Amino acid sequence: MNDNFVEENKVVVTDIRMPFGSMVVFLIKLAFAGIPALLILWGISALLMMILMVVFGGMWGFHGMSQPFPF
Repeated sequence: MNDNFVEENKVVVTDIRMPFGSMVVFLIKLAFAGIPALLILWGISALLMMILMVVFGGMWGFHGMSQPFPF
Protein backbone atom coordinates (compact mmCIF):
# COMPACT_ATOMS: atom_id res chain seq x y z
CA MET A 1 0.00 0.00 0.00
CA ASN A 2 1.28 3.45 -0.88
CA ASP A 3 1.74 5.65 2.24
CA ASN A 4 1.73 8.88 0.20
CA PHE A 5 -1.83 8.34 -1.01
CA VAL A 6 -4.44 10.12 1.12
CA GLU A 7 -8.10 9.67 0.30
CA GLU A 8 -10.18 12.82 0.70
CA ASN A 9 -13.82 12.67 1.69
CA LYS A 10 -15.80 15.84 1.01
CA VAL A 11 -18.89 16.53 3.10
CA VAL A 12 -21.62 19.13 2.58
CA VAL A 13 -23.71 20.05 5.63
CA THR A 14 -27.26 20.87 4.58
CA ASP A 15 -29.12 21.00 7.90
CA ILE A 16 -28.42 21.12 11.63
CA ARG A 17 -31.17 19.93 13.92
CA MET A 18 -30.82 21.50 17.36
CA PRO A 19 -33.54 22.01 19.98
CA PHE A 20 -34.33 25.63 20.87
CA GLY A 21 -33.27 25.23 24.52
CA SER A 22 -29.90 23.80 23.53
CA MET A 23 -29.39 26.64 21.08
CA VAL A 24 -30.12 29.22 23.80
CA VAL A 25 -27.62 27.57 26.15
CA PHE A 26 -25.06 27.44 23.34
CA LEU A 27 -25.49 31.14 22.55
CA ILE A 28 -25.18 32.09 26.24
CA LYS A 29 -21.94 30.10 26.46
CA LEU A 30 -20.76 31.79 23.26
CA ALA A 31 -21.44 35.23 24.78
CA PHE A 32 -19.51 34.35 27.94
CA ALA A 33 -16.64 32.98 25.87
CA GLY A 34 -16.47 36.27 23.95
CA ILE A 35 -15.86 38.36 27.09
CA PRO A 36 -12.19 37.32 27.58
CA ALA A 37 -11.56 37.78 23.86
CA LEU A 38 -12.95 41.33 24.02
CA LEU A 39 -10.81 42.09 27.08
CA ILE A 40 -7.70 40.86 25.29
CA LEU A 41 -8.52 42.95 22.20
CA TRP A 42 -9.22 45.97 24.42
CA GLY A 43 -5.85 45.55 26.14
CA ILE A 44 -3.99 45.24 22.85
CA SER A 45 -5.70 48.33 21.43
CA ALA A 46 -5.01 50.30 24.65
CA LEU A 47 -1.34 49.33 24.48
CA LEU A 48 -1.18 50.34 20.82
CA MET A 49 -2.81 53.69 21.58
CA MET A 50 -0.34 54.31 24.43
CA ILE A 51 2.57 53.62 22.11
CA LEU A 52 1.14 55.93 19.44
CA MET A 53 0.57 58.67 22.02
CA VAL A 54 4.15 58.40 23.22
CA VAL A 55 5.52 58.49 19.67
CA PHE A 56 3.23 61.14 18.15
CA GLY A 57 1.83 62.93 21.23
CA GLY A 58 4.57 65.53 21.41
CA MET A 59 4.12 66.81 17.86
CA TRP A 60 2.28 69.95 19.05
CA GLY A 61 3.62 70.00 22.60
CA PHE A 62 2.08 68.78 25.84
CA HIS A 63 -0.81 71.26 25.85
CA GLY A 64 -3.17 68.80 24.17
CA MET A 65 -5.39 69.03 21.13
CA SER A 66 -7.67 71.73 22.62
CA GLN A 67 -5.09 74.42 21.80
CA PRO A 68 -4.93 75.86 18.29
CA PHE A 69 -2.38 74.36 15.95
CA PRO A 70 0.89 76.27 15.50
CA PHE A 71 0.45 76.62 11.73
